[in-house]
Amino acid sequence: MKRVSLDKLNELLSALSSSGAVYAPVRRDEKDVYFSKWSEGSDVDLTVLKTSRSAKDLFFPQVEDIASFKTEGKKISVIAGTPDGEKFTVFGVRACDARSFSILDKVFLADPIDPYYKARRDNSTVITLACPAPEETCFCSVFSIDPSSPEGDVTTWIKDGFLYWRANTDKGAEAEKNVSSLLEDCDETAVKEAEKQTKEIVSKMPLSNLDLSRFTPDELLPVFNSPKWTSLSKACLGCGTCTFVCPTCQCYDIRDFDCGNKIQRFRCWDSCMYSDFTKMAHGNPRKSQVERFRQRFMHKLIYFPANNNGEYGCVGCGRCLSKCPISMNIVKVIKTLGAEEK
Repeated sequence: MKRVSLDKLNELLSALSSSGAVYAPVRRDEKDVYFSKWSEGSDVDLTVLKTSRSAKDLFFPQVEDIASFKTEGKKISVIAGTPDGEKFTVFGVRACDARSFSILDKVFLADPIDPYYKARRDNSTVITLACPAPEETCFCSVFSIDPSSPEGDVTTWIKDGFLYWRANTDKGAEAEKNVSSLLEDCDETAVKEAEKQTKEIVSKMPLSNLDLSRFTPDELLPVFNSPKWTSLSKACLGCGTCTFVCPTCQCYDIRDFDCGNKIQRFRCWDSCMYSDFTKMAHGNPRKSQVERFRQRFMHKLIYFPANNNGEYGCVGCGRCLSKCPISMNIVKVIKTLGAEEK
């Protein structure tokens, strides 16, 4: 176990940047903190439990170019996009966001492998930060995520003015070499105390006992056909906010844009809550808002785990609870449908 004084945080981030860009929770204004590229003078805020958007952006950007096309008479040139091969470090990732990476891996690293996502995963080092006191909207523990000791190449904790550091992987060990001059050896007493305090808080949280027993492949049709979807979805605006702040949503669209001298093909996030999502020549297969609403939550709670050894497509970060303009979220769906008799 190692540690460094929080007074030396900027020195630590500077040392990490010697091997590539460093992204950390940077405050933009009074309300918003995003994972942004660190530089001297950046307002790094490690007190915020949930950034406005998750660290997913760094691996699956909201918009990215994938190819371009140029024409010269009858000749067409295709210029393929180049996956980003530069190394970078993500610092301060919470347990829920860290788990989201393994969910995204099951989508983008399954055959056929997405080369853009893979390049970023291969070239990244993830340094996670334990949560001292999860918020009331958090429910990561329901999905067997431990906020007191998150996954990652390096796990860190903050306690009594120090940042405690534990390397977990070869990437983590390499990162530790870059900052070794700032670290000092220590025992695990403070970390164990911090973990104990977090676990005690989690056990008393209002959403820590959500019952997921109804959401199994065996219950697919009964849950799908529940009449309660209509009342649950009635107020939904179809704005897509829940999908854009979600760390595990992976839907995207591919579009072409005429730049004048070439056609640029890019992909951008899409949402199953939109009326034109997956629209085909004959129209949209889910024509009503209740169908689109149901699709989102069926995928998170039944479709995805049915195809991924029981792993749910939600990490309990609670962003959708705090961001939905009409306060409709996955917790209400779980409570409403979970209360039905099997």
